[in-house]
Amino acid sequence: MTHGSKFSILWMGMFLFGIQVISVAQGIRGRVATTDGEPLAFASVYIRNLEDGVPTNENGLYEFRLKPGYYDVIVQFLGYKSQLETVEVRDAWVDLNFTLEPQIYNLSEVEVRAGAEDPALTIMRKAISKAKYHRMQLQTYSTTVYLKGTGQLTDAPFFMKKTLEEEGLKLNEAYTSESVSRITFTLPDKVEEKVISIRTNGDNQGTSPAPYIQTSFYQDQINGIVSPLSRYAFQYYQFKYEGSFFDQDVMVSKVKVTPRSRGEKVFEGYIYIIEDLWAIHSLDLKTSLLGFQITAKQQYAPVAENVWMPLTHTYTFGGKIFGFAGEFKYLASTRDYEVTLNPDLVTVPEIIDEKVQEIPQDIQKLDKSISALEQLASEEPMTRKEYRKLLNEYEKETLKEEQGEEKETVTSERYYSVDSLAKKRGLSYWDSIRPVPLTVKEVEGYRRDDSLATVEAAKMSEVDSVAKKARKGFKPMEVIMGGSYSFGKGVSVGFRQNLTKLSFNTVEGWKVGMGFFYRKYSEEKLADSVNRNRQSFNIEPELRYGFSSDRFYGKVNFRWSHTQPISAQTWGLEGGRYVYQFNPEDPIQEQINAAYSLLVRRNYMKLYEQDFARAYWYHRIDYGLTYRFDFTWAERRELFNNSNYSFYNKPEREYTPNQPENVEADGGAFQNHQIAKLKASVEWRPGLTYSIRDGRKYPNFSRSPLLTFSYQKALPGLVVSESAAKFDQLELGVQHDVNFGVSGKLDFNVVGGTFLNSDRVYFQDFKHFGGNRTIFSNFGPASNFRFMDYYKYSTSSSYISGIAHYQFRKFLLTQLPMLRYSGVRENIFVNYLKTENSPHYTEIGYSLDNLFRIFRLELGVAFENGKYLRSGPLFGIATFINVNFED
Repeated sequence: MTHGSKFSILWMGMFLFGIQVISVAQGIRGRVATTDGEPLAFASVYIRNLEDGVPTNENGLYEFRLKPGYYDVIVQFLGYKSQLETVEVRDAWVDLNFTLEPQIYNLSEVEVRAGAEDPALTIMRKAISKAKYHRMQLQTYSTTVYLKGTGQLTDAPFFMKKTLEEEGLKLNEAYTSESVSRITFTLPDKVEEKVISIRTNGDNQGTSPAPYIQTSFYQDQINGIVSPLSRYAFQYYQFKYEGSFFDQDVMVSKVKVTPRSRGEKVFEGYIYIIEDLWAIHSLDLKTSLLGFQITAKQQYAPVAENVWMPLTHTYTFGGKIFGFAGEFKYLASTRDYEVTLNPDLVTVPEIIDEKVQEIPQDIQKLDKSISALEQLASEEPMTRKEYRKLLNEYEKETLKEEQGEEKETVTSERYYSVDSLAKKRGLSYWDSIRPVPLTVKEVEGYRRDDSLATVEAAKMSEVDSVAKKARKGFKPMEVIMGGSYSFGKGVSVGFRQNLTKLSFNTVEGWKVGMGFFYRKYSEEKLADSVNRNRQSFNIEPELRYGFSSDRFYGKVNFRWSHTQPISAQTWGLEGGRYVYQFNPEDPIQEQINAAYSLLVRRNYMKLYEQDFARAYWYHRIDYGLTYRFDFTWAERRELFNNSNYSFYNKPEREYTPNQPENVEADGGAFQNHQIAKLKASVEWRPGLTYSIRDGRKYPNFSRSPLLTFSYQKALPGLVVSESAAKFDQLELGVQHDVNFGVSGKLDFNVVGGTFLNSDRVYFQDFKHFGGNRTIFSNFGPASNFRFMDYYKYSTSSSYISGIAHYQFRKFLLTQLPMLRYSGVRENIFVNYLKTENSPHYTEIGYSLDNLFRIFRLELGVAFENGKYLRSGPLFGIATFINVNFED
């Protein structure tokens, strides 16, 4: 195990939140502690006349390099009185210690009467109304960010402890990562990050502070967690006023934040709001994620007149999963702010809370006949609701002006670059640049890993290094597990993952398969040096043999692809003799069918054989619009069971025939036949938006529904056979997932269609629906039916199907906070199908998701025309995990 892999293990699951060198040898340093002598970790040491500062480390120690001169030093820590000292720095270090007293909160500043509304409600309503203002207050700003992450594994399963120690990973030892970056933010949402330096234990060098700095509590949500300043905050939180105090000439109110329903996706703790500015002064909040406890603390400081920005961010993460326990801490220190105010938002009107304050008769209201910019220039008071509407209108006008006539909407831009010397900085550089002294544990961790890295480097000779870079040789297991071999100039050959191609079914008996590939790939950079044109040519043969049927099958696919920044084309030819499930979407996976056949004598997979040739062309115009054409000629043949083998040998159960049971198909639907078929389809995502990362556009699929249209036509004139298929089929579909508040999510998939004519429709061309008769639930929440027979309701008539799945944050069992904190989700699903020849088929059910963080349990019942049909439990993987058995 490399040092990088050890570091990755320690930092698994840490995804909640995403310095100019002064070559002097003097400044201030010291310790910040309580009156009892306890160190105050991550206190803010702020130089007021520089508008710059640093945090203390875990032991309350700080160090700030300064040029000679006089400085006003303010030390802040949540819950303690700020302290101001003026100090002169000459040509040596000045020892400056601080002892902070507990903050005394004054309740007399706000009148508190029995039965009266809590003052915190007015404070929070005004702060919420100005949240967007504070997000847009700066046209642009730049800051230098020091980020340090330290983690340690505190426990592990007893059977793993020895193995971990052999790999050099010990319990309760610190593993640290540091980086220094310059980050620039520009309205509306553009972030540019230049990494100046990186230092980590081992070889994991991917640290980026941007997610920490851009995690703004002025947003509605922080990675799915409702902010106390969200416009929906009052639906999720109760607020309580706990007093006020003066700090740096401003009045600060302390507000307790309590979730109306404790658990995931909400914060709990305290937020401190500056009176009149209604801006954040500091915050101390906690939440949970999948049973892990997370805390977030931020200390703000003034960086310009009436502009407060975060100075220190600290995030801690701790918990236990599968016997592994760990504690992880992130510290982000921002300094050297350079800000440009948004000239449109210089004037700030008085905000009136219409719930408790008297509203003047001539108060300003939003007038949509006048530009929002003109109305923002007024100094007239506004109610909080009208001011929020005005800011929303201003934001829309600004975006429209910047994007012009572009059809697609860019919601965010992110640019990331790394200085060529970032990974080569020496210890002397880090000692000069680091704003927070390392703790003893962190120093020991660096020494340990630097020593190990030196030993490992010495072990590798020049010959070993050359051999490592050489082309890898053939390994027999790669035939089964998959492997690729490069021959240079973009040419590679290899094996697909073939382990899952070993299985059993009643048609072929025991069956083996083998997939290969040949690939020729090339790409060229475009003029912007970011985007690329990519071209590839692939040959993909696949072989298959059934031991009971004694039949050998093979097919080959020739595919050409040309991919541009947002558009792409793929065309190809495929042909051979092969076996397929009647439903081309393969409703039952091979290994599951084999297990059911061998263990309980249930053969759900139904197969047919075909000789075929297929030509296809897919064109993605952009991520919002794709069209496809597919022409197939095939001669199809019916197959029969050739094996009766099973571990289950009770005489009362026999395998069913390979001909599926169906409510409308007769024997003629399965006879041997020929077909020539053309299929055309369109996929459209209206209102699709994009994000830009390093100059490349990436679609935000979750914000746009997928609309599909397809038309299939069998062409009997192209087939020399009286039994040629002849039909026309039209189908429309829509699928989407919509979020409602916190953890409320609706996934739905609705499909409707008809056969315009059905003169000769064979069972392979019926409309099939995703059924399931196993105890295993499907992976997608709205992909297939739960209890429906695989082919019973397949149709060549008109049809409508709908699958809907809704996830709750709090429903029945999750009324218990303990379950909510564990990450368990409750869901309900309702599925419906109706064809001209089928009864009304309905499924309703309930599920517990994220059990033990990876499993799902579903309970459901199916009805035909309102009468009970069947029910049972289903087991699956948590819906947030994507699993793909394909290559």
